[in-house]
Amino acid sequence: PLIFMGKPGETFFCTSDIGWVVGHSYIIYGPMIGGMATIMYEGTPLRPDAGIWWQIVEKYKVSVMFSAPTAARVLKKQDPAYLSKYDLSSLRHLFLAGEPLDQPTHEWIMSALKVPVIDNYWQTETGWPMMAAVRGVEDTPVKYGSPSFPVYGYDLRIFREDGSECGPNEKGIVGVVPPLPPGCLSTVWGQDERFVSTYFSLFTNPVVYSSSDWGIKDEEGYHTILGRMDDVINVAGHRLGTREIEEAVQAHPAIAEVAVVGVQDELKGQMPMAFAVVKDASRTDTADKRAALEKEVMKTVDDQLGAIARPSRVHFVTALPKTRSGKMLRRSIQAMAEGRDAGDVATIDDASTLDQIREVLKG
Repeated sequence: PLIFMGKPGETFFCTSDIGWVVGHSYIIYGPMIGGMATIMYEGTPLRPDAGIWWQIVEKYKVSVMFSAPTAARVLKKQDPAYLSKYDLSSLRHLFLAGEPLDQPTHEWIMSALKVPVIDNYWQTETGWPMMAAVRGVEDTPVKYGSPSFPVYGYDLRIFREDGSECGPNEKGIVGVVPPLPPGCLSTVWGQDERFVSTYFSLFTNPVVYSSSDWGIKDEEGYHTILGRMDDVINVAGHRLGTREIEEAVQAHPAIAEVAVVGVQDELKGQMPMAFAVVKDASRTDTADKRAALEKEVMKTVDDQLGAIARPSRVHFVTALPKTRSGKMLRRSIQAMAEGRDAGDVATIDDASTLDQIREVLKG
């Protein structure tokens, strides 16, 4: 109740696939332990149309909703009339987690719903949020694109690679000084050494639980997650988070959604490559229009981050590869961009999206 703000007798709607930790914990255990009714829904946010989730909110008087940033980005491409078609007056909060929430999407969904949209950051291994706005304790302002502050019980800090702590606005690795609070993974069954080597070997003085995520903290204490350590691109010695570049691409008003991956480059080590979905398909229906928009997007990135972050290419597709629960298949996109096999895609929602990636890479 302190984080997700649910009350006994109310209705909770978590849109996750039941197979993920969010599914069983936040569709079944959590709401029911808290005395709430819970909704189990199987399907995408677009079938039969982009209003299905809001129809559910109206029908069952949902007060708290939990979803993923990817789902919000998908909905951003749809007709905004779907958000005003249904009575959403019962909804008090929307919580998002699962991958970094970009500032443009956060601002859009919060403005559209007119309720607080709370980003929260955690991992399967922790079982519950490591960072969130704990509005049941203090009604802190929402900062777009930020999961706010460490949750009580986590001594969370941002570390340099040498194990020292970062200062404000300095990129580093998100870590937690043990002990971890109750609810977190405490070992791997029968493999204690593997547990220690996986999570507690990056820093040894002091010993720290490594999240393997890059993050940053500003002067007010608000944190931002920049992406996985293996999602950070090293361009000619400059470290750039894919999330930073994705936000810069989305700053262009024509772009609804984007995935940026690092692709091997003989000269610079790696180069960012972007795969973008436009809001209006007519902007990319000819080769000339695609080329013109690609230049505009690159200039937007130059203006936001500088030329060092400019993607080598901006490819336009109608949809991006995601799992059924909405997680972006970034490793598959990167593998294909480097000419490798896409790998295990058993959980993909729409296999035709991979075909689109293959086609644009040929061109």
